[in-house]
Amino acid sequence: MSLDEHRYSLTVRWTGNLGEGTASYRGYSRDHDIEIPGLPALRGSADPSFHGDRNRYNPEQLLLAALSQCHMLSFLHVAAKHGVVVSGYEDHAEGLMRTNRDGSGQFESVTLRPLVTVAAPAAGTVPDAGLLEELHAEANKLCFIARSVNFPVLHEPAATIGHPGD
Repeated sequence: MSLDEHRYSLTVRWTGNLGEGTASYRGYSRDHDIEIPGLPALRGSADPSFHGDRNRYNPEQLLLAALSQCHMLSFLHVAAKHGVVVSGYEDHAEGLMRTNRDGSGQFESVTLRPLVTVAAPAAGTVPDAGLLEELHAEANKLCFIARSVNFPVLHEPAATIGHPGD
């Protein structure tokens, strides 16, 4: 049961009418703007394989970005809660989407590959790989976006040792 509701809103505005609307499949651009009050517009399009502009973000990339961002933010929260000092975080995420003969498609899976830089505590000990795996698992359970999708979000984490200011 939800304790709080959080509502999000934005405007997606199609900017790809080349003069004849959707009179033909190739006669219009897939370009659009994603507008959120107070933020710069995100310039979107379809994936280039679906006649989109490769210089604009596509929905599949944005879904992958949302999963990666959400896991990172959840992991940072969990690490702080457990006293693990993270000084760097970088994720090289990949998603696998399959298309079907009828033109539909779906993501089959996403794999996040976070590289976390952990600061060695004053005592000189470093959290072990098992603890970091537990923190990633806990972060996955907390991530709002991962909990909302119907495909597996896999993790292949790695860690390095750094300093708090890195």
